[in-house]
Amino acid sequence: MLDAAESLAHDLGGVRFVTVASVTERAGLHRTGVRRYYANKEELLLELAERGWGQWRDAIKGALRGRAGLEPVQIAGVVADTITSLPIFCDLLTHVTLSLEGSVDLERARRYKTNAFKAHNDIVAILTQASAMTGEQLQDLLAVAIMLAAGFWQVSHPTPTLARLYEQVPEWGHVALDFGPRLRYLLQATAVGLAGIALPFVEPNS
Repeated sequence: MLDAAESLAHDLGGVRFVTVASVTERAGLHRTGVRRYYANKEELLLELAERGWGQWRDAIKGALRGRAGLEPVQIAGVVADTITSLPIFCDLLTHVTLSLEGSVDLERARRYKTNAFKAHNDIVAILTQASAMTGEQLQDLLAVAIMLAAGFWQVSHPTPTLARLYEQVPEWGHVALDFGPRLRYLLQATAVGLAGIALPFVEPNS
């Protein structure tokens, strides 16, 4: 069912268009069969996001196997290229925060958080072994990567209504960014900044 949901999201232009009925149909299951595995569509998509974290970790691990001492620009390139290779995960990163986590029960949310944080920490460890950057700098780089990937994916994949609007008013279409190259450039700039200027984190109201 996860594969069916992911392929549908690819075909339809985003997870917002995926329905339980379409997933069960593509998976070859009876419509009521999904209830044996997932309470609702949000639970299904949250598990797809959870799988995405593992896929990102594995992609980074594969890209960095046998490499060490990489410069910030190189590390940022790997982070950008690997997350860009997982477009549905990028899409889901927006929906996880906006709705998915809040639409499942406590234990399902706990499971997602546990596995997502584990994958995140694994990624930091893998990057640390291959990089001249510190663990703290890499955590900040990942935070920026997650936020930019989530936001840029949405902007660069407009809804059908917005796509038609951009055809009618081309000067507005510039906001439909070139997702991969723009993400790579900004993450590289961020990595260079993080490695070059160690700004202290200031607590609010301190």
